[in-house]
Amino acid sequence: MRLRITHTTEYRYDDPVQYSLQRLRLSPQDSPGQKVLSWNIVVDGAKVEAGFNDQFGNHTHLVSTEGDSHSVHIVASGEVETEDRAGVFGPHQGYVPLWLYLRDTPLTKPGKLIRELARSLSGGDELAKMHDLMGKLNAQIAYETGSTGTETTAEQALEAGHGVCQDHAHAFIGAARALSLPARYVSGYLLMDDRLEQTATHAWAEVYLQGLGWVGFDAANNHCPDTRYVRIATGLSYADAAPVSGMRIGLAGEDLTVKLMVEATQSQNQSQS
Repeated sequence: MRLRITHTTEYRYDDPVQYSLQRLRLSPQDSPGQKVLSWNIVVDGAKVEAGFNDQFGNHTHLVSTEGDSHSVHIVASGEVETEDRAGVFGPHQGYVPLWLYLRDTPLTKPGKLIRELARSLSGGDELAKMHDLMGKLNAQIAYETGSTGTETTAEQALEAGHGVCQDHAHAFIGAARALSLPARYVSGYLLMDDRLEQTATHAWAEVYLQGLGWVGFDAANNHCPDTRYVRIATGLSYADAAPVSGMRIGLAGEDLTVKLMVEATQSQNQSQS
């Protein structure tokens, strides 16, 4: 499937920002299951300082503002061709050793509820247990926007019983690591069945399984990634893969607006004809 994506992020400040430095992880890359046909990032109101691949292999830009800026406008857009691999990304790649993905973070660290959930999983092998985990998290954490934030932990989301895709991913990662399975957070885009325009990017989890490699699980939607998904960045948790993150100096108030459009421009069958 060929997907056209336009992702706009705008920061507006009520006073000039003395200085800010933001990290953009907005660049999908060629990888198993996806090929980037075109991609462009335009930044208005800030200066692009550098571009590099971070320790997780995420292509990253650093942009800064200094002086009397009242807004930063970022547009990432392009087309990506995707392939259905039933969620299987495959062998581990990159600089980071596989064992690092067993490390807990403040957002994924399992508490009593996560550990109990991990012990309750059923299935004949690890793949079956991960599917069971995905289904249970989908049932136990109701999707509800605005009920959690970027600082909400996996344990807190499971206890509250509601959250967003970020919370489902963190809870999945926490439970997988509690079973000594390497797991990572994935940020990306999802073609929705019922709308073109969205207000946020998507997130899911991947777990490393012997014989398969990395396999994706989207507990928010209770299915494994297919042609509707585009990966942007990965990490131990949201903090490593957030599309835009950073710091600023000054007391100016901030208003953030995100607009995202994901649309299919060509079906897989059409592209193969």
